[in-house]
Amino acid sequence: MPSALITGITGQDGLYLAELLLEKGYDVHGLIRGQNNPRRELVSKVVPDVQLHNGDLTDLSSLMRAMRDSQPDEVYNLGAISFVAYSWENAFVTSDVTGMGVLNMLEAVRLHAGDDPSAIRFYQASSSEMFGKVQEVPQSETTLLWPRSPYGVSKVYGHYMTINYRESYGMHASSGILFNHESPRRGPEFVTRKISQAVARIHLGLQDDVTLGNLDARRDWGFAGDYVEAMWRMLQQDEAEDYVIATGETWSIRDYLELAFAHVGIEEWEPYVKQDPRFMRPAEVELLIGDASKAKEKLGWAPTVSFAELVAMMVDSDIAAAKAGW
Repeated sequence: MPSALITGITGQDGLYLAELLLEKGYDVHGLIRGQNNPRRELVSKVVPDVQLHNGDLTDLSSLMRAMRDSQPDEVYNLGAISFVAYSWENAFVTSDVTGMGVLNMLEAVRLHAGDDPSAIRFYQASSSEMFGKVQEVPQSETTLLWPRSPYGVSKVYGHYMTINYRESYGMHASSGILFNHESPRRGPEFVTRKISQAVARIHLGLQDDVTLGNLDARRDWGFAGDYVEAMWRMLQQDEAEDYVIATGETWSIRDYLELAFAHVGIEEWEPYVKQDPRFMRPAEVELLIGDASKAKEKLGWAPTVSFAELVAMMVDSDIAAAKAGW
């Protein structure tokens, strides 16, 4: 039975990936920060067969212990401070966890692997936010990186450090440059979930409106459940490489609002939406759209959930949650 260790097990990607690996017969382990982590109960409920280990990406010794106790064949480093807006307010913490945390995890894997650094396969969760002020459209694995937030800068550091460990030590280390991917498990601080929750509550008469920032920013949005499949496929390849994972379509926040409100029968959505400069980014990433042709060709990967299906899935989930009093 293969064994896998997932950092960031409490996030949407960690939960979907854990489910996928359990279905494939893996012995799955998760790294969780803090004995009293409020999401520990959620993980135990959603994936009760996952064995949890206390650890912190900023603490190398705790990562070494997790490696020793889980004895993984594959390590998926999904852990990060992933809310972009937060990264301006807490640039040092973001850099420590999202940037230096990658180095710590790579070093823990290298040291644990001993004489054969390629024995343990490593996945790094890179991000389309690394493209920032995009230098070409669409963005591919060779597009120049120009991050526009402390989060994006931290992800670039982790991305290049993963490449460096692959080239320096012969590690089987791959980065997935994942474009925006959402699900009903997305945190409520993210705009897609903020909208789906608000639309559900407005539909049920529990809320009057929703306040957002820039409605014209465009993103390449996919379903998180599809994207974790791509992560796993990367680590099944003979050679480690980097891959863009995206749908190849771009949509604006306005498009998302239109589909979400239309799903509950509201065609004129503008009266329900307010804008506030506080929700604007200091430096906006205007247009992200990925070219995933390499992943399609080499991994045989393609998205299965359309944008409209994703929006409907999230709104329906939040309607059910609101009716249940969550």
